[in-house]
Amino acid sequence: MTDCGCDKAKAELEEYLHQELAEQDAQDIAEHLATCTDCTEEHLVGLTLTLKVQKACQEKAPADLRDQVLLRLRDMQSSR
Repeated sequence: MTDCGCDKAKAELEEYLHQELAEQDAQDIAEHLATCTDCTEEHLVGLTLTLKVQKACQEKAPADLRDQVLLRLRDMQSSR
């Protein structure tokens, strides 16, 4: 086990969250997170934000709101 340290873990946390690191780098950070409370807390904040953003991007406006917006856009275009 090689502890990568807080500096590296925090610097690469975003890439770690999105699984964009090389296997060894990801493993080093995972091992560090297993023993470092401060970095683990930062990881949980990042993970929570990532999941919330992903969920928000999947939500859709209600059909009646969508229809109202489209109608208003058509009205604005026709009045030019």
